[in-house]
Amino acid sequence: MHLNLSAPRLALAGLALGTMVATSGCGWFRRGDELYGMAPEDRPLEVPPEMDAVDAAAGAAPTGSVTASGAVAAAQQARAADATGFTVTGGDRTDVYQAVDGILSGMEGVEVTSRAELLGAFDLQYQGAAFLVRVTEGVDGVRVSAVDPRGAPATGPEVEALMASLRAGIGAD
Repeated sequence: MHLNLSAPRLALAGLALGTMVATSGCGWFRRGDELYGMAPEDRPLEVPPEMDAVDAAAGAAPTGSVTASGAVAAAQQARAADATGFTVTGGDRTDVYQAVDGILSGMEGVEVTSRAELLGAFDLQYQGAAFLVRVTEGVDGVRVSAVDPRGAPATGPEVEALMASLRAGIGAD
């Protein structure tokens, strides 16, 4: 059994099928959405302005996770940040960076593998641990902190010992 279909008949059948699909209600071909049809200032907001502000009478709303495990993790991160960083008030980032560089250069057992003054970072090894010491400008002053290769606050006795030496050498809080 052999079907004899010519090219014009096949093209006509394809055109008819395409027209039927396009006009039958396929979501790809529909135009208009009443939410986006309005002027931008008349469109509904995702978060109403009154719900975005914190109510002073109610106190500050909790941020992040309010579960017990979330609270424990937040407390551990806060302790790690305190142990692996400090703030220097009354100085600019360049001066603090140079002071940290001088202290690290004079410390025994510290091997600075690279310095990036524009980024305010030292890549170093100390007592077998490899981590980054960052010097960043903050609201309260210049923050000196230790960061592990993943970007999280560095932890461990080596990090705490080095940061304590830096804090004492700079005379920070």
